[in-house]
Amino acid sequence: MEDQKNNRIKLLQVRLTKAEHNAILKKFSKTTGRKLSDYVRKIILGKPHIGKVRNESLDDFVTVLAQLKMELKAAGNNLNQAVKKLHSLNQGGELEQWLVSWELGKRTFQKSVDAITRHLDKINDEWFR
Repeated sequence: MEDQKNNRIKLLQVRLTKAEHNAILKKFSKTTGRKLSDYVRKIILGKPHIGKVRNESLDDFVTVLAQLKMELKAAGNNLNQAVKKLHSLNQGGELEQWLVSWELGKRTFQKSVDAITRHLDKINDEWFR
């Protein structure tokens, strides 16, 4: 018996211009609703509907984090290669050359870490203003 109360048996047709239809679709796309008919029904009956909120700063944050992840991965790979090279060196001239190369790699690594730190500080400042 209760199912009959919720059955929608009446049809309401409304003619719209293309612009009106597009405007409704645009507003509907900004909600969490799945069906246009439910959205229109809520609007007509004055019921509340839930809109979507897009946090664009979060999009930027995710992009920066992906870049930082790639930088850290590259720096880690360089560090692993340097350590492998160290283990394969003979004592003497090769070791001295490796130490020079290691020092240059360490400086590059430190620059990457500093850049990452600056990015994270900037993000921190923007989020906690």
